[in-house]
Amino acid sequence: MRTIKGPGIFLAQFVGPNAPFDNLKSICDWAKGLGYKGVQLPTNDPHYIDIQKAAESQTYADEIKGIVNEAGLEITELSTHLQGQLVAVNPAYDQLFDAFAPEQYRNNPKARQEWAVQQLKYAAKASQNLGLNAHVTFSGALIWQTVYPWPQRPAGLVDTAFTELAKRWEPILNVFDEHGIDLCYEIHPGEDLHDGITYEMFLEKVNNHKRACLLYDPSHFVLQCLDYLEYIDIYHERIKMFHVKDAEFNPTGRQGVYGGYQNWVDRAGRFRSLGDGQVDFKAIFSKMAAYDFEGWAVLEWECALKHPEDGAREGAEFIKNHIIHVTDHAFDDFASAGGDEAYNRRLLGLQ
Repeated sequence: MRTIKGPGIFLAQFVGPNAPFDNLKSICDWAKGLGYKGVQLPTNDPHYIDIQKAAESQTYADEIKGIVNEAGLEITELSTHLQGQLVAVNPAYDQLFDAFAPEQYRNNPKARQEWAVQQLKYAAKASQNLGLNAHVTFSGALIWQTVYPWPQRPAGLVDTAFTELAKRWEPILNVFDEHGIDLCYEIHPGEDLHDGITYEMFLEKVNNHKRACLLYDPSHFVLQCLDYLEYIDIYHERIKMFHVKDAEFNPTGRQGVYGGYQNWVDRAGRFRSLGDGQVDFKAIFSKMAAYDFEGWAVLEWECALKHPEDGAREGAEFIKNHIIHVTDHAFDDFASAGGDEAYNRRLLGLQ
């Protein structure tokens, strides 16, 4: 067993135009001051990291790494959530997702997808240049609008969609493999990969590609009423990244998992700051330690109620207190009688 690295923090929800969140150096100093040891970097804003430059220039990648290291931190992983979303977009969502791409690719789904695919390929090389071993993204969605279908889905629609999804992602997975990076899909409502079954369907279509891995985030499973502890038992060999995020689900006689089109505060299911929700993190950290998870425990702050800076401050201590410093010996070693094969055979009456 090994001790999980952390605490880390995903910076996507904190970057902004005001100090200390307006540049990489100052936001890293802020994170270090809260007690974090690592930062997970979003790549959709070149003001913080230019993913193309990080892929094409080792010097630039070293500069980015140096800024983070100077603050006393490590880069845990890079993220292409928004770019990954654009690898597969159903036409029903074209206008909504156009905002995820630079202006010159909007209103042009083909060009937008090509840009997104290239972004993922840059991310593979950039991760290698930064000395990382895992990367997180979204799968995108071709049939999410049919998740609870009416009218019923036409025969073969799901298979066609997952065949196409795999066709788009397999070349990207191959690039990640060339650079020695695990590509971790965040299993998330709104994506075609939103639970274990859909992940397995995709995995089959990409021929069980060894780089098609998982980011584990229990908050999304609380809101789906999915057993998030058994999920670790089933998929631990594929889990290479970990978002520590809390959530709660409190159904009423008026609403359940679909939320009744309400805002986050008024939904039955909502994200919460660490310790304010229903996730059993003691059990999660125990399972991750037992399964020898070798990555980072990274806070992703999303809360319907609490201020983000309070959530970040509390989250560092919360993760620190949940990381299990694993033992290097069994508790009853002091009572060991020693022995060898001959001794063992005598105890069993075999000699």
